[in-house]
Amino acid sequence: MALGRWPGAGHTLKSWEKSPGSPVCEADLEVDAFLKRELGHLLPAAGWLSEETADDAGRLDKSLIWLVDPIDGTRDFIRGRTGWAVSVALISGGRPLLGTLVAPARKEVWSAVAGKGAWLNGERLVASKRTRFAGARVPADSLAKEDRLLETVEKPNSIALRVAMVGDDRADLVATLRWGYEWDIGAAALIAREAGASVTDAFGEPLAYNKRDPRAFGLLVSAPAIHIEAVEHLAERAVRIAG
Repeated sequence: MALGRWPGAGHTLKSWEKSPGSPVCEADLEVDAFLKRELGHLLPAAGWLSEETADDAGRLDKSLIWLVDPIDGTRDFIRGRTGWAVSVALISGGRPLLGTLVAPARKEVWSAVAGKGAWLNGERLVASKRTRFAGARVPADSLAKEDRLLETVEKPNSIALRVAMVGDDRADLVATLRWGYEWDIGAAALIAREAGASVTDAFGEPLAYNKRDPRAFGLLVSAPAIHIEAVEHLAERAVRIAG
């Protein structure tokens, strides 16, 4: 459905800003409506939390919720680039149970089941095993001065795909220092973790889901051996930005 709207395949697309700097397009809404209907039929008792649906506080009383970003990486989608994905996770008791990323423009289907591993197009994923922080591969366009001991690699606009790259050993580290939403990371965080990566917020604390405020400050996904050093490297900035 999303691919049928993607400008990169020659299709026309209506897009607009739902708020300054926050683009949305007709494909976001179509995919969201489709998933809400079909996943609702699959598990009628499950709650729903999605970037493109008004939040319903009733989800807080549910032990299961669907966590959805109908198109993560909307900027790349609108521009006809391939760095976007549909992200779906099933959250059970505040933790991801199932996660799937579908990136049709890249011919990639990522999936994970809690405690059972992660896969890309049917192949078992093994996360980065890097042991030195210096030189770690980061999906980024450029690096701040204090981060130039790291190395840049391809950066899809989708944060979910960037996180999944650590699970596929295409990157060693993904870090954000901003408030982000659960739907951005639910599926990808499970994929990375089940592949063997370490996954926390920017302060090194565990992530939780289906919170009243569906946000966390920052995300840090890395090869396990460099995770503590990554937290320390970001600590001063994290404290300053988080306020």
